[in-house]
Amino acid sequence: MIGVIGGSGFLGSSVLKELNIRETSCLCLDIVPPVVKTQFVEFDVTSPPSADLISGCSAIINLAAVHRDDVKPLSKYHDVNVEGARNVCAIATKAGVSTIVFTSSVAIYGFAPANTDEQGEPNFFNEYGKTKYLAEQVYLDWHAQDPPNRTLVIVRPTVIFGPGNRGNVYNLLRQIASGRFAMFGDGRNVKSMAYVENVANFLVQCIGEKPGVHIYNYIDKPDLSMNKLVEVARKTLFDKSGVGMRMPGFLGVTIGIGFDLLAWLIRKPLPISSIRVKKFMATTQFSSAVPATGFEAPYTLAEGLEKTLRYEFLEDNRDKPTYDTE
Repeated sequence: MIGVIGGSGFLGSSVLKELNIRETSCLCLDIVPPVVKTQFVEFDVTSPPSADLISGCSAIINLAAVHRDDVKPLSKYHDVNVEGARNVCAIATKAGVSTIVFTSSVAIYGFAPANTDEQGEPNFFNEYGKTKYLAEQVYLDWHAQDPPNRTLVIVRPTVIFGPGNRGNVYNLLRQIASGRFAMFGDGRNVKSMAYVENVANFLVQCIGEKPGVHIYNYIDKPDLSMNKLVEVARKTLFDKSGVGMRMPGFLGVTIGIGFDLLAWLIRKPLPISSIRVKKFMATTQFSSAVPATGFEAPYTLAEGLEKTLRYEFLEDNRDKPTYDTE
């Protein structure tokens, strides 16, 4: 049996579905029940746990985390991401679980050089990236207690998108779908991304790794430029080619500054800001050792985008769950 901590969330739901497809017995441990049919035990990683919760599990996939970059108080990042890791390691040790798959994040690299791989230097700039890095150290300590018999897989995904997610990729796709989208800059900047079903497939594959420490960035390659991403979206949504309206980058930043001022005046965050415009025009690109494992993603990045666009904007899925992340 595989224990999936945080299995009721966005990525967790896809992991549970994948385990069900493979007819692998699984147990969801979360603070709320999952939408996917499976065994469920209420579990909060911030509370001192009992090893009985995972009795019978041969491996743990830990997806539980504080994701958003605006969480208050800041101590919650440490409570969930770091102390939660300690609690997971404690019950794994007591229950005799020898395999842990932990989802970290490329956020540990901060504003990294293009094509940063798994050997990249940690250079986090916020509490999320910092506490994900510290959590990795907790798991590494757990592995070091019995290296010949323990398997630790640390997966650092880039931004994950897919049906039901309400993060930054969805916000971009929604702007394009509204017909009021304008491309700022030349659009040649590249964004590393990951489609949720592909990530879930890889995490499940990781359960079979041999004893040792295995660290992977997860990115669906090849990366898409912003031009290509917008072209795929416009073709899927409107059967149109090209990127549509284009504006100079400096004009986009100027508009963003105007929205910054408005947000300050009304004391309310707005969907457009100078920081978001700058992020949109920046390259965020990582390399990955995943291809060397022989893993083949079920979907290309373009296919994942098309599936997401159809689900969100061309079909009626208002009764389906949504997941709020950055």
